[in-house]
Amino acid sequence: MSRIGKQPIQLPKGVKASFANGSLLIEGAKGKLTLNIPRGVTLEISNDKVLVKRESEEKNIRSLHGTIRAIINNMAKGVVEGYKKELDIVGTGYKAMMKGTTLILTMGFSHPVEMPVSKDLKVTVPNPNRVIIEGADRQKVGQFAAVLRKIYPPEPYKGKGVRYVGEEVKKKLGKALAK
Repeated sequence: MSRIGKQPIQLPKGVKASFANGSLLIEGAKGKLTLNIPRGVTLEISNDKVLVKRESEEKNIRSLHGTIRAIINNMAKGVVEGYKKELDIVGTGYKAMMKGTTLILTMGFSHPVEMPVSKDLKVTVPNPNRVIIEGADRQKVGQFAAVLRKIYPPEPYKGKGVRYVGEEVKKKLGKALAK
């Protein structure tokens, strides 16, 4: 039995959960999130707890048991507290700015990179070298941050690029200094 999967999920105050037609709906102060529950996994919702159970001991269903429980737990936290990722842009002339619902990055390419922001994410640019991504869905916040970072990952010689706040980039010695 999955150690994580068998633990009940305690729903915070103000969170409502409903399960119908193989789909789970969780509502809270920060929004609504839905999740399609795969076959072989069932949910029991009572008062302020959600219990994830599996119908058989097949390998693929066992592997989904703990995963589905963790995703539901993240959804319950997200609709109350929300999730946040912060990115730093390092490099001379590298900057970000918001224009409507589009994030525009100037990263030393021949053209600015434009990224549309979905309506369930809140992207702010407090200064040109910092981007803050907030939202109720942990997966979408993390995915948007990863896509942003992938545009220009931090390079090891000068340290230029997009990095998470607090991420340390090990710098390498240049060709002239390495012996």
